[in-house]
Amino acid sequence: MVAYSEGVDSTSHLSWPRGEGTMALVLGIAGGTGSGKTTVVDAILEALAGEPVAFIEHDAYYRDLQHLDFEERAAQNFDHPDAFETELMVEHIHQLRKGIAIDKPVYDYATHLRTSQTTRVEPAPVLVVDGILVLSEERLRDAMDLKIFVDTDADVRLVRRIQRDIKERGRSPESVLEQYMTTVRPMHLQFVEPSKRYADIIIPEGYNPGAVGTVSSMIRDFVSRSRLPD
Repeated sequence: MVAYSEGVDSTSHLSWPRGEGTMALVLGIAGGTGSGKTTVVDAILEALAGEPVAFIEHDAYYRDLQHLDFEERAAQNFDHPDAFETELMVEHIHQLRKGIAIDKPVYDYATHLRTSQTTRVEPAPVLVVDGILVLSEERLRDAMDLKIFVDTDADVRLVRRIQRDIKERGRSPESVLEQYMTTVRPMHLQFVEPSKRYADIIIPEGYNPGAVGTVSSMIRDFVSRSRLPD
């Protein structure tokens, strides 16, 4: 594990194997809720404009809770690893590495249900895997070539969580804070924070232009090398 520092090539020790049947780089990006993972992912995708990149997020793989009523669903611990159908996500990663398109689930945060819709994800030379717990799951880590942890102070993450859940998920401030204290914070301390030790690169303070630039440069180099004949 290395922390990013300006002017230091902290990734020179890393290399990526060929995927099964295709050459694919699997990039895992983890970090606490509101850490800025999405901003980092968006910046990497923007820096790689024109290059084919596939993206799947762990949140899309919340388990189907159709058998529970709304109150029971709302009371679930959505920050525990068991809340996710990680086995399906791992299967999808392997399929994408083999050059097979997948149908990613679509999850409705307002109703806490997996919808009947899916999103088609086509294979690409680079696959980005995003989620707070993706580094805490050994099955996911084993499928990754480069693991990144976005490290941001807890107070900043909490403010971002409140703003996001109110605006995007129709939650009340009271419900967001109650969930944060009941499950989000304890699960962060138990699962998310310890997973930082598995990271190849730690990006401090959420979005760091230098770190994102370094990672983007590495990916471009990988894509260029993957196009060379054997």
